Amino acid sequence: MENRVIAIVGCTAAGKGTLGRALARAIGAEVVSVDSMKVYRGMDIGTAKPPPAERAAVPHHLIDVADPWESFSAARFVELADQAVQQIHGRGRPVVAVGGTHLYLKCWYAGIFEGPSADPEFRAELRRRAVTEGLEALHAELERVDPAAAARIHRNDLRRIERALEVHRVTGQPISVLQREWDRAGPRRRDWRWVLIGLRRSRKDLNRRINLRVKRMVAAGLVDEARRIWSDPRGVGPQAGQAVGYAELFEHFARRGSLEEAVEQIKIHSRRLAKQQRTWLKAMREIQWIDAEGVEDTTALVPAALAALDSAS
Repeated sequence: MENRVIAIVGCTAAGKGTLGRALARAIGAEVVSVDSMKVYRGMDIGTAKPPPAERAAVPHHLIDVADPWESFSAARFVELADQAVQQIHGRGRPVVAVGGTHLYLKCWYAGIFEGPSADPEFRAELRRRAVTEGLEALHAELERVDPAAAARIHRNDLRRIERALEVHRVTGQPISVLQREWDRAGPRRRDWRWVLIGLRRSRKDLNRRINLRVKRMVAAGLVDEARRIWSDPRGVGPQAGQAVGYAELFEHFARRGSLEEAVEQIKIHSRRLAKQQRTWLKAMREIQWIDAEGVEDTTALVPAALAALDSAS
């Protein structure tokens, strides 16, 4: 009975989607998207969703399952992904999981990192300080108590900053230490056979691809797509509003910077995202790496991916 879940991982713009779809075609698999922004309807260009024709040729799951004004959590992702895998395996087909939201992947693979319960009073205090002192002051405090967490949490990400400070206050331990223990956890679903395949590129090669992808997205109509979402009277939810490629344009629409500055910020934030993804990936020792340096069309790497599958058998 088929029980494989094959995860294609790597930094943003590494070519995961192209390889994942080609591999799925080669082995008769269906694709589960592991992307916190592809879940949102209408956010197509900026999330690099595969076009409808490709999604028709290879069945895709967990794309377009929420609206931009809705919240979507890691817990909800795990619930829906589990359901999708059961359905796909029930059809006798393997799963190819593709996406760059490594928190979602880790929660799906090893279970959700719970940590201590929330402290509402402490969070309220932090939010008051965020208003009076600024987010940079809170991020600086996090750097003092947990440099490893501060290195991977963006200084404007209040939700994650407050959680890291909260965990340190409640437990007396840095959240990064507790997460390292979580990193050592094995797969939570022992009835699935996980295979993790990673695409490795140098920082220079990846930055070149990021810049080219942003240029192509803008040419394909990203600005108009973002404006439609921004103009929707139902608003933009907290998760969708932070999406790289959209958040920067929303700032431009709010008259906080020119379009040229927004596009440059998309490139900068995409590179920063890639750096954060590298940190996540270093902790996942089960990954079998494929060298993708200089490879433009990653369908050429299908034989290497098949060899990785064979070696994992």
